[in-house]
Amino acid sequence: MKHIITIQHTQSVHHTNGMVGSWTDWDLSELGRQQADNIGRNLVDYVGEAKFVLYSSDLQRAAQTAEAVGKHLGLTPILRPELREGNLGKACGKSVQWLRENLEQPEKTVDDRLFSDGESRRDAWNRLLPFFTEIMENEEENILIVSHGDLLSLFNAMFLGLQVESMNTCQLSGLAGGVSRMFVDDNGKRFIKRLSDLSFVL
Repeated sequence: MKHIITIQHTQSVHHTNGMVGSWTDWDLSELGRQQADNIGRNLVDYVGEAKFVLYSSDLQRAAQTAEAVGKHLGLTPILRPELREGNLGKACGKSVQWLRENLEQPEKTVDDRLFSDGESRRDAWNRLLPFFTEIMENEEENILIVSHGDLLSLFNAMFLGLQVESMNTCQLSGLAGGVSRMFVDDNGKRFIKRLSDLSFVL
């Protein structure tokens, strides 16, 4: 039996100022900090006495979410760069408007890069895959993961046993502060019980 809880980081400054997120290292907004604290507080009752391991992207908005959650659960986040959001290359540090006006390649398939020095979805998938394999095969039974919207959509597809090419036609996305709960039973069957549950941020 394996229990995985994923958390999409809460509101970041870039959600409010029209700037690109990606690998730009934004902090949480004040609302985002409160949301992260709420998630941690609400998870205490949900996880009970179960002992979890907490992994997080090393970008500040995710790490700050993980720190707030970990404070309530007595956990120190293990920062993993594999959990970073997709890299948009030269668009990092730019506005969303700049991105739209300077887009080099529309994303029609998982192999397209919006900017030549950024990642395609396949690149991000290949970056995430060793971490995913590690946690699915190790002895850790209860795992918390804090990451980003696009990266967690890849994680969701992996968990369901889909191939990266499936994302040419579909995507399992969430919202900032969304908490998803997944289980693997003793027969290896995988279940997503909730996807991007926002009740924890309240």
